[in-house]
Amino acid sequence: MVFKRLLGAMGAGGPSVDTVLDGGAVAPGGILSGQVHLQGGSADVEIEHIGLELIARVEAEYEDGESEGAVVFERFTVGGGFRLAEQERHSVPFSVSLPWETPVSELYGQPLGIVLGVRTELAVAGARDKGDLDPLAVRPLPVQEAVLEALGQLGFGFKSADLEHGHIGGTGQQLPFYQEIELTPAPQYAHVVNEIELTFLATPAGMEIVLEADKRGGLFEPGQDALTRFTVSHHDVGARDWNSEVDGWIRQLVEHRASYGSHATYGHADPYAAGSGYGHHSAHGSGHASDHESGHGSGHEGHRSGPGLGTAVAAGLAVGVVGGLVAAEVVDEVGDFFEGDDDEGGEED
Repeated sequence: MVFKRLLGAMGAGGPSVDTVLDGGAVAPGGILSGQVHLQGGSADVEIEHIGLELIARVEAEYEDGESEGAVVFERFTVGGGFRLAEQERHSVPFSVSLPWETPVSELYGQPLGIVLGVRTELAVAGARDKGDLDPLAVRPLPVQEAVLEALGQLGFGFKSADLEHGHIGGTGQQLPFYQEIELTPAPQYAHVVNEIELTFLATPAGMEIVLEADKRGGLFEPGQDALTRFTVSHHDVGARDWNSEVDGWIRQLVEHRASYGSHATYGHADPYAAGSGYGHHSAHGSGHASDHESGHGSGHEGHRSGPGLGTAVAAGLAVGVVGGLVAAEVVDEVGDFFEGDDDEGGEED
């Protein structure tokens, strides 16, 4: 067994930790299980606390640019209160539930460019250390997959996906960020929209589906954003004609003249404030921004182009790797991004 991280805060000869997640992607609201393997160091120690943090790479947009950082969106205590002897090996199994709004990081087994991780924290004799880091793979819920499948069959293509810091006004959103899946328009809608953005906000009962269209301008009318939302139940998966349902949503969206919530205050709190859980990784300097009003999806030109994956095919919104980010590179990116967070002012308890 290779122990990935020597706990530096514990000093030389301290314990090391390796967290191993059970194989396969987990759905939002599903059970994440695995084991935390500990290797004792050169002396006996009291393990006071073993915690897991779910972290995500999230973008924040400001009037003067954008930045990205690591947001802790859930914490769990999975063990503690025992003595780890010198050189002893000890394993702690765990089983925890993902938040329902956990973003989807893969589709049909292919990564979407969303970076999620599970970080282990160990507390020994009053000292806490961020230990082992593992990539987290999250697959769609059945109703999410049904909607994406329908979009693919209607001719929409996958463009990119990212996580945006902030809140969509008028929704029941719980996490401090939301996922946007950007789609190229189906041929029958290409003359009226440049792209469609899709956000899922899942709950135990179902989910809110937020759709936004970047509408093209006409001869006497400028382009505009239109936004609407729908609610579906998890039990609807096998009870609806999803192609007709989703096509109806899109037609309703593109016919809107006024944007739903287009001037809502999204409450983008300063992500670098104390306790925000946001580690700064900015290509635009370190300037802070106060709360500001933003239309959902404003400033799209600032978004990353994402992993450059795939197109829609008859079978659904398939994601094919076309010189973009493959699974192994996603694993590397999780480590590169979040390991750097510890050195750049990431949150400490």
